[in-house]
Amino acid sequence: MDPSVSTYVRGFHDIDAVLKMKYKPLGNTGLQISQLGYGGSGLAGVFKTTKDDESIAVLTQSIKKGINYIDTAPWYGNGKSETILGQAFKNIPRESFYVATKVGRYEPDVEKMFDFSRERTMRSIDESLQRMGLDYVDIIQVHDMEFAPNLDIILNETLPALQEIKDSGKARFIGITGYPLENFRTIIEKSQVKIDTVLSYCRGCMFDSSIQDYIPYFKEKGIGILNASPIGMGLLCEAGPPKWHPAKNQIKENCQKAAKYCKDNNVDMAQLAVKHSLELPEVASTITSSESSDIVDKNLKLLSTSLTDKERNIYNYVMKRFMEPLHKMNWEGIEVNQYREKLAKLQDR
Repeated sequence: MDPSVSTYVRGFHDIDAVLKMKYKPLGNTGLQISQLGYGGSGLAGVFKTTKDDESIAVLTQSIKKGINYIDTAPWYGNGKSETILGQAFKNIPRESFYVATKVGRYEPDVEKMFDFSRERTMRSIDESLQRMGLDYVDIIQVHDMEFAPNLDIILNETLPALQEIKDSGKARFIGITGYPLENFRTIIEKSQVKIDTVLSYCRGCMFDSSIQDYIPYFKEKGIGILNASPIGMGLLCEAGPPKWHPAKNQIKENCQKAAKYCKDNNVDMAQLAVKHSLELPEVASTITSSESSDIVDKNLKLLSTSLTDKERNIYNYVMKRFMEPLHKMNWEGIEVNQYREKLAKLQDR
């Protein structure tokens, strides 16, 4: 018998893999999305150099094995992620996946990095659809709201523009994303536009479980919850974070010590981190970005298997010794302040 999930396409999917996948409701959208989602940032080489043909192969294989939720943005490689998705989508049935992209964050150039205006927002969705070769996206999201000059711009320009985009048929649902969690509540309470989803990153992982404090509120509002970067943008893996990572030194040090402890005991810390996030209640999908088919397969296996006794013991020790002392420590404001300082300097020239 075919899997019941609506994105299953006979002849395209690996039926056994799809049957093993867990699908969860995304708030009140009616979408049933894979508990493990695919993050498009890696396609643009955000974390390491990638080859386009290999990235396309990994993405295609991920969808065939039941991952049906893809998250991307123009910001990822200045459109490269969406462009690669467009190449891959030529050989993937449209009904087999849901795709979300974003507006508001664009180029590495500080002066051109953010633009939450209505005009740029309306142009952005057309650019994204063209790059991906699609007529519509399933979710259109405001990217990193905290970088706007103020949240009133999000409320009065960006979100109304997204409603226009939705009304035009170019998107089905509207979402908001960002790092500071309280911004979600502020926008949801004040917005005249219905918010369907929220996406946070590094707030539902081993060193910071703050998203759980907001889950009852999101659930009450019927909003779908997406949790990105379970390995903390590289903090929770043996290789460690990229140089640009904004985390405070104590977070980096504790994570490095935890990674070393795991390595010394022949346990993959990244796998512990992904398993930790997958077990969070009420989260519709945990989004990971990987350019490796081996890592995708390992992550998929976590959905249907338990940690070994040794892995569980290592996990418990790591949480108590290295993660719990951080007590939801975060880097709220650090990136925003750095951005605004750079912008001010450029404008003062």
